[in-house]
Amino acid sequence: MGPKAKKKSGSKKKRITKADQLKQLQEEEERRQKEEEEARVKYEKEEMERLEIQRAEKEKLRKLEAKDLERRNGELEELYLLEACFPEAEKLKRGSRLLSQWKHYIQCDGSPDPSISQEINTFISLWKEETNETFEAVTAKSKLVLNLIEKLKLILLETPSYDLQEKNIIQYQGSILELQELLHLKFNIATEILLRQASTLADLDSGNMEKVIRDENVTVYVWANLKKNPRYRSIRFSETQTGFEIPRILATSDIALRLLHTRYDHVTPLGPVPTASQEHTSTVTYFGKDEVKSVEAAVSKDVQEEYKEQENESNSVHEEETKVDEQGGIEGQTSSVQEESEATKYELEMKLLSETVSAAQLLLLENASEKPYFFEENEVDLCQFTALGGVHHLDILELPPQCKPRKGWMIVEILKEGLQKYTYPPETAEDFETENTFPPIEVMLEVHENVIFFENPMVARWDAEGKHWKTDGISNVSYKSEARLITFSLDTFGPVTLIQDAHVNMPYQSWELRPLDVNKVLLTVTTVFTEIQIQIKENLCMLASIKLNNQKHSSILEEKWMTPVSFIIALKEAGLNIFPTGHSHFYVVINYKLPLVEVKAYRQMALLSSAFAFGWSKWNTVCNSDKVVFQVREHLPKEEPIQNPNWTLLMFNGDRAQSLKINESSDAFSEALKEETEFHSTLYHMVKDFASKEAMKKVRCSSCQFVDSVCHMLLSTRLLSYS
Repeated sequence: MGPKAKKKSGSKKKRITKADQLKQLQEEEERRQKEEEEARVKYEKEEMERLEIQRAEKEKLRKLEAKDLERRNGELEELYLLEACFPEAEKLKRGSRLLSQWKHYIQCDGSPDPSISQEINTFISLWKEETNETFEAVTAKSKLVLNLIEKLKLILLETPSYDLQEKNIIQYQGSILELQELLHLKFNIATEILLRQASTLADLDSGNMEKVIRDENVTVYVWANLKKNPRYRSIRFSETQTGFEIPRILATSDIALRLLHTRYDHVTPLGPVPTASQEHTSTVTYFGKDEVKSVEAAVSKDVQEEYKEQENESNSVHEEETKVDEQGGIEGQTSSVQEESEATKYELEMKLLSETVSAAQLLLLENASEKPYFFEENEVDLCQFTALGGVHHLDILELPPQCKPRKGWMIVEILKEGLQKYTYPPETAEDFETENTFPPIEVMLEVHENVIFFENPMVARWDAEGKHWKTDGISNVSYKSEARLITFSLDTFGPVTLIQDAHVNMPYQSWELRPLDVNKVLLTVTTVFTEIQIQIKENLCMLASIKLNNQKHSSILEEKWMTPVSFIIALKEAGLNIFPTGHSHFYVVINYKLPLVEVKAYRQMALLSSAFAFGWSKWNTVCNSDKVVFQVREHLPKEEPIQNPNWTLLMFNGDRAQSLKINESSDAFSEALKEETEFHSTLYHMVKDFASKEAMKKVRCSSCQFVDSVCHMLLSTRLLSYS
């Protein structure tokens, strides 16, 4: 009975479980369907809400875009009037160039005007005729010569290419080369005169002659081997670290060693100067399709024809009105039409000038399409590297016949061929083991104190045949940065220079442009090695401070105000190069931006710089090449510095500016518009939306020269592409 009963109860339990399971499955199915329905309804509701929000956003954007389009012409008209400061500044620069010529003319100080070929040629001819000039006389004259060379170089750099004719470029560059060659020739003649007297100037201890002549531009070290002592092979010039280690064969020869250190570089060939025809071609390429009264239009014949047509129209109007009103008011009509004609001429002149200035500004941002090709091995690429600290002319010279006293007279034999170089190693050295007999000469040079090397400098020698710098024939280079001493071995003597990567400070890590006072700003550029602060006021720039490894570094350039072009040259020569060239993009990983977008951004930033600070944004590298992103905030000069200033993030594509919803600490980039803001066609009107009346008043009161200088510095540093 027991087992059967168990079996029965077990089967009963099983049937109940099936029923429960079916019921449970049914309930679960109903619950699942209910949840799916609820989820579907919820999703549809959310999707509808999302679509509605999206539709509302699109509608809002559409309205904002329509509003922007509606006021676009008005905003561009206002911007065009504001940007009239650029042609005005160019007119002032032209006037200043003419005034400087006039001042030189009335000064009558005997120095030539280097831009007038007759005057400079006369100066060169007269100086060639002067003979027997000592080092002191040549170094004194060199100040004037270097000043003339500097003036000619500045004329070529500061004069816009549309104002420079090719014949003038050839004339100026020819004068520069003649002056450079003549100056070096004069130093050679002075060296010969000095070496003739070597025996009378001999040192009592060594019996050899040693002479150091210093000048602000030149230092000359001369050593004459009078005793020919084979053990005297280590030469150190007194009170300097400069010197040579010479081999035995030179220690026993009739030779002199000369190191002529020029702070300037008259060895590296002059760079090409763009001509007006080149500029016109590139201008048409970029500006031919621009719209309403845009200052970026091409300099074309159409504008000139329009100018002539309007002139003819004004003349015909003048004739018509004279005929109509012969009885009375002819004089009044004539004067009013003349005034109108003058106004039209001025307007068209400014329009032409505005367009040519815009074209010239765009040229500053043009990237070369091809990398320079170098044919020889070990040749220094001067697009990638730059020579710093001047040139060290190292020469081994044959000792000329010495002066000899005879009955109260000094008799000297003057060689017709003049100063001769000693060939080392000799061209015919078959009887010698060259490596042992003519080993490299060890040279020790002091690095110029006003030049900054961020990395150990490289040494290059001048190849006179190939007309370029080369790095072969130089070994055992050692640089002591604290002592500022560089030591190396040289196979054969000649001009030597120290070179550094021209792009060592590129790309920049960050930058900021901040107002300091009315028509005065501070531009800070931070690189891997340094922080450079530049003050700009009116038409002048000044190095405010340099930091190396977060420590202030003093420089001879501090507190010296210069014109932008002169200032850029001075900074480059000091090793502080933050000025890219058309070839720099081949050597630096850049954040490429369309040149036209960059030009428009820099022009408008310069217009606003009296009352607004601008700063670097990490999002500028993320957005496309046809857009730029940077930070901006109102900053009135009298304000106290703010610890954590509230920056607005702006995006600009040349035709539209907008505030971004994101900030610098956001996780991802988005072009979403900031709440309660609108689109504008210009940065000026975008900033105007959140600016105070006082700030906009300062902007409108900015000097045209100041705005032009700020713009030139922004164009020269290319902060938006090289940060």
